[in-house]
Order: sequence, then structure tokens, then C-alpha cells
Amino acid sequence: MSVWRKLVTAVKGGVTEAAEAVADSQAIRILEQEIRDAKDELRKSDHARTQILAKCKLAKQKVDSLQGSISQYEEHARKAIDTDRQLALDCAQKVADLRAEQDSEQQILDQFKQSEQQLAVNITQAKANLRRLEQQVDMVKATESVQKAQVAVSSRHMGANSKMKTATESLQRIQDKQNMRSAELQAAQELAADESTDDLEKRLASAGIKGGNASADDELSRILGK
Repeated sequence: MSVWRKLVTAVKGGVTEAAEAVADSQAIRILEQEIRDAKDELRKSDHARTQILAKCKLAKQKVDSLQGSISQYEEHARKAIDTDRQLALDCAQKVADLRAEQDSEQQILDQFKQSEQQLAVNITQAKANLRRLEQQVDMVKATESVQKAQVAVSSRHMGANSKMKTATESLQRIQDKQNMRSAELQAAQELAADESTDDLEKRLASAGIKGGNASADDELSRILGK
């Protein structure tokens, strides 16, 4: 593969990664919007359930009221049967009409109850699913933030290591130069001391106090004396 083809492949790979990053970021925003929409729909569902519960209460009151009327007309029929059979029959017919109406209201009440119960189950399930989705989105966002921080720290650490290596090498060069300068100064001091000693020895020899070349007479005297 030529260098140009490698370069094109690398550029394509970078473009793909950038496009995926944008798509992922957009997907998170879409999910967050969907969550907000779902919450709004759930609030509407809760309101609808409240309305159904209110209708259930009213239907129950109607059924109970009809039951009260039925009991009342049954009592009237029992009382009228001894004195006025027709009146008792009319009361019985009223009871039949009330029972038919009560059955109709009971069916409505049962439908309301069934709808409310099913709606309660659906709302509970939807809320549970929504909470799980929110947790997953939050986890993804938190993980993304942590990983970005880790990448930043890693990059800075690598940069710091590179800078540290450069600084260490500079420090070593400075120390080497200082050591060389110290050695040079010490050598210069030693040379100066040697020169000072040689000069002193020459001066002592010239004064006949120390050193100097011994004469033949001195050497002969030394030999004979020994």
C-alpha cells in the first residue's frame, strides 16, 4: 500500500470516527428528548387515571344509590301486598326497572375498574422502563465524562513524562558542566600550589638554607665523616 493510500485510509478512518462521535452525541440528545416526552405522556396518563378513578367513584355511588332505592321499593312492596296488590306490583316493577338500571351502571363501573387497573399496570411498567432508560443514559454520560477525563490525564501524563525526560536530561547536562568546572578549578588550584612550592624551594636554595646542588668538598666531607 502506497503512502498516499495509507494517508487516504487514515483520513477516512478519522472521518468515520468523527461521524460516529457526532451520531452518538446526537443519539444521546434524542434519547433525552424521548425521555422528556415520555415523562410528559406519563403525566397525562396519571391525569387520565385520576379521571377514571373519579368516574369509578361516581359510578359506585350511583350503583349504591340504586341499591338503596331497590331496598326501599322492596320494602314498599312487602308492606303493600296485604292492602293493595296493584301497588305492590307497581313497586315490584319499579324494583325490576331499578335492578336493570343498576346492572347497567354496574357494567360501567366494572369497565371503569378494569380500565383503571390495566392503566395502573401500564403506567407502573412504563415508569419502571423509563427509570431504567434514565439510569442507562446517566451511566453512559458519566462513563463518557470519566473516560474523557482519563484520556486528558493520560495525555497530560505522557506530555509530562516527555517534559520530565527533557528536564532531567537538561539537569544532567548542567550537573556534568558543573562537575567539569569544579574539576578544572581544582586542577588549577593544584597547579598554582605546585608552582608556589617550587618557587619557595628555589628561594630557599638560593639562600643556602635548603636544597641546592652540593659541592664536591661538601660531598667529600660527608663521605669521610660517614
